[in-house]
Amino acid sequence: MKLVCSQSELSSGLQLVSRAVASRPTHPVLANVLLTADAGTGRLSLTGFDLSLGIQTSIAATVEVSGAITLPARLFGEIVSRLAADSPITLNCPEGDEQLELTSLSGSYQMRGMPADDFPDLPLVQTGVSIRLEAQALIQGLRATLFASSGDEAKQLLTGVHLQLDPDALECAATDGHRLAVLRLPQPQSAAEPFAVTVPARSLRELERLLSGRASEEPLSLFCDRGQVVFLWADQVLTSRSLDGAYPKYRQLIPDSFNRTIQIDRRALVAALERVAVLADQHNNVVKLSADPATGQLQISADAQDVGSGSEAIGANIAGEAIQIAFNVRYLLDGLKAMGGDQVVLHCNGPTTPAVLSLLDDPQFTYLVMPVQIRQ
Repeated sequence: MKLVCSQSELSSGLQLVSRAVASRPTHPVLANVLLTADAGTGRLSLTGFDLSLGIQTSIAATVEVSGAITLPARLFGEIVSRLAADSPITLNCPEGDEQLELTSLSGSYQMRGMPADDFPDLPLVQTGVSIRLEAQALIQGLRATLFASSGDEAKQLLTGVHLQLDPDALECAATDGHRLAVLRLPQPQSAAEPFAVTVPARSLRELERLLSGRASEEPLSLFCDRGQVVFLWADQVLTSRSLDGAYPKYRQLIPDSFNRTIQIDRRALVAALERVAVLADQHNNVVKLSADPATGQLQISADAQDVGSGSEAIGANIAGEAIQIAFNVRYLLDGLKAMGGDQVVLHCNGPTTPAVLSLLDDPQFTYLVMPVQIRQ
């Protein structure tokens, strides 16, 4: 293998695929990144794969001799990142040799690699009909839901985001059992057949990072088969296992109607919650919300035993009877920060039943959060 490529493109490509390199590899080759040079296409392909998540990208290169080798991802990445950005990089590995020489304007480095044949194949499932998704819509859906997935590996299915496609829209949903985030997005190129898959949050965080890193109107193709999901976009590939099992019927958790609503400025509510959270964090993360329609005020308070207490009041448009309801302040803040509008509405029925936050002018996003029961 012999080629010349740009330092900046090689460095950014390595940063991208290294996120799929195993930190504690079960086999030495899984700590490596696979380099494949193709003289026919004039591209250098880079691949990282930890047997669960795989990321592949390619960069332009002047390829004299085609070939492939795997190199230690961390060592290779650190050397390349420290080279001058305007320095072209020459990579040379004679056929049958396991040592690669990297040459730049500042000097040369030798690295011992492992044969490309030892590297596991990416499960590039491309059978059946590909499902086309709008990249920007998917970014929006992931940002609105990823935070609500569970970090508890014992709840395996809840550690993912559920992607559901019907003829009209893409729906993204995540829950950890205490809160639920759902975003429904119209899709101009939705699947003719309904489709659903649950993908690990870790894989989707990398997909969101990959899609956000480059502006492109190009749609994304999704393939899914036998426990594997493949996302193809531009010259990049992300593969992941899918999560087995029937995802909870989350729509059944959302109450059909509410007898109390509190409309409030989102930024003012976030600011007040963050201030009161300083005290709430000292004890149990619980804040109390007291809504009084007579005064048109929402009072936010926290009481940290043996430390202190605090409260703030904000003007609100309150419909229904007065109520006092308590929440984990972190759950409230996560949901409010995932929203983009000015006015939010908190819908609730009682102090122990699920409450729903939504934007006044955008019904597409629903954030359900369970109240905390407090001793009076």
